[in-house]
Amino acid sequence: MMEAPLEDETHAGALAGIEGSDHGEVLKASEEAIAFMSSIDPAELQKCVFPDSLVTVSEGGRELGKFNVTVEFARRVQQPCLLLHAQSQGAIDDSPCGTTVTAYLTTELEVLEEDYHEYVKLEGHSLDKRCHMVQRDGQMVIDKVTTVGEEVTKESFSYPMSVLRGLVTEGANVLLMRLIVLRKKMPEHMTFISFDQGLQIIQTTFRELGLMQLEVGDETVEVFGVERTVHSVEDSPSTWQCYFLADGHLASRVQVGSPVTMRLLQLPSQLEKGFEKIPLVWEEDMQMRSKFLDRKEELKADHASYLRQHPEIRALISDFLQFLLLRKPDDVFQFARDYFLPFASRHPPEPSLKAP
Repeated sequence: MMEAPLEDETHAGALAGIEGSDHGEVLKASEEAIAFMSSIDPAELQKCVFPDSLVTVSEGGRELGKFNVTVEFARRVQQPCLLLHAQSQGAIDDSPCGTTVTAYLTTELEVLEEDYHEYVKLEGHSLDKRCHMVQRDGQMVIDKVTTVGEEVTKESFSYPMSVLRGLVTEGANVLLMRLIVLRKKMPEHMTFISFDQGLQIIQTTFRELGLMQLEVGDETVEVFGVERTVHSVEDSPSTWQCYFLADGHLASRVQVGSPVTMRLLQLPSQLEKGFEKIPLVWEEDMQMRSKFLDRKEELKADHASYLRQHPEIRALISDFLQFLLLRKPDDVFQFARDYFLPFASRHPPEPSLKAP
């Protein structure tokens, strides 16, 4: 088990990610990419606030899982932002696996906070990865916990925001591609920066695939393609090809070389007629968990206030428990009924429900 690294180790890791090559040059996003993010209009984002729901299928057409995305306007620490929640659940060789991303993003798709969770449950063995990043005091602070079986590895990194211009994370990536599709064009040299599995800074590029025909349900529709390639310091690049409807809804997503494809089974207009409610795992949703904790504290304060106003409650319960433990009756419910029965005489009798 590796404990969280010391400050100098964290700094060294951050520098490794910033340098990102044998020559030590700083990896940066292209001017075109930064200009694209700076040009985002809030009115454009309004058109991106909708859910997506796809199924994951094998080459033979077998359904393996589901992929769902929700986007809504929210507030984080009184700052207006976008809240994105994406969840993929399924099975690989009958082994449960899934990925969940929850991100708070500014109107320029800058990450305020993001939580990434990935897991694979194998028989007698499991893999769980959690990565949390948050802006704090001009830094992007990242904590990663990897659990393999019983072994837990913790890593912490910190990057100055000044070197993260043009950063696109898993959460921001979804909205970025929706915007590209809605504009129906993409500038050349769209190179952003991102993080690899080792939390080092890498480059990720986007290019236009053009228009094609795709079958969705019983219809053939025109879709617009966007290809995303994520480079790596040590491994080969990974490439995804995504096709979208004209309104920005995702119609197909596949990683090049993978036998698995995410597909839209019905057009959004058809889904609205018989919308299937997506189950929400509130524990993994930062906004829902925050609301739960706020409500929990509110109830605790309300209950404590009531108890202060009615000290007789504590005395009553204390006397009952003391009497109960002294007698130790076999039928606790009957004992409680007999104990509290005299208190009923202190209240006027309830009106009879029988007809006169």
